[in-house]
Amino acid sequence: MRVAELVGVRQFRLSQGSIDGPGAGQVQVRVEAVGICGSDLHAYSEGSIGDTACSYPMVLGHEPAGVVTQVGAGVTGVSLGDLVACEPALFCYHCELCLAGRHNLCRNLRFLSTPGEPGFFRERVNLPVENVVGLPKGFSVEVAALVEPLAVVLHSLRLAGSCLGETVAVFGAGPIGLLTVAALKHAGAKRIHVVEPVSERRALARALGADAVLDVDDPVRMITSDTGGRGVDLVFDCAATGDTANQCLAVARAGGRVVYTGIPSALRVPMDFHRWRRKELALIQVRRANREDGAARDLLAGSPAAFAPIVTHTRPMDEIGAAFALVESRADGVAKLVVRP
Repeated sequence: MRVAELVGVRQFRLSQGSIDGPGAGQVQVRVEAVGICGSDLHAYSEGSIGDTACSYPMVLGHEPAGVVTQVGAGVTGVSLGDLVACEPALFCYHCELCLAGRHNLCRNLRFLSTPGEPGFFRERVNLPVENVVGLPKGFSVEVAALVEPLAVVLHSLRLAGSCLGETVAVFGAGPIGLLTVAALKHAGAKRIHVVEPVSERRALARALGADAVLDVDDPVRMITSDTGGRGVDLVFDCAATGDTANQCLAVARAGGRVVYTGIPSALRVPMDFHRWRRKELALIQVRRANREDGAARDLLAGSPAAFAPIVTHTRPMDEIGAAFALVESRADGVAKLVVRP
């Protein structure tokens, strides 16, 4: 099978790999679509994801969908030919955190697309049957690649609590920010502000339900003015660039919540501690998703038009280097780019 390996900063190579049949309790999936994630971009352009350095060669890609081609012994509920979304996190299910229902914090977590754990930019993969979610017939395979990132967004909303009737600000209208806007709209947010420097992404955010779309020039003043000096109830930092971490603190109302979904490049981020303290803000960190893939599948199946526009580009795996370069440059109106192995 073909495999796309990251072999250095901004360097991919296509190679040949092999794969055995699925073991007991596993299925083999022919990978049909994989979205490029912001964390993939960190690995590609910086050689690390936060404080986790790349180890070359490595296989990225953790937003996959594909077709079941083989079924291992003891597997039920999955059939050959089923279209499935794939969960890239392998949990142990028996540690303290798994038993508490916080699988995303599993002490023995293996995450496919990190050093030593090949991801999905390859043609086939074996997975535990628990790591695939069946999709309805006729489901777009490109939209299926949104299941994993939408699961992250739904996890962030779950941590934030109900947003029904609330005012919200979202910093960053990349794919996660756009999915956050669409999910907030579906969940009944009252007024959504979006801050984004790229004009095409601002337009897409508005189409997905944002009420006020702002450039990055002084968004704190503009949101503060728009809310009569009160600030918004809930803020999502989906950008994690520049000073967005502190801009989020500035636009949140006293007693509000700030959710950090994006991953900053810097190892340490200065925080305006006293603004945080005086407002008694709840600061919430997001660590991927926690078994929200089924809910994400159902939301996509029930409201495809609310989310499908986020997929703006597809590319074959032969062009993976150019695909990453396009996403990094944020050119051509790109939001979510899906690679087709």
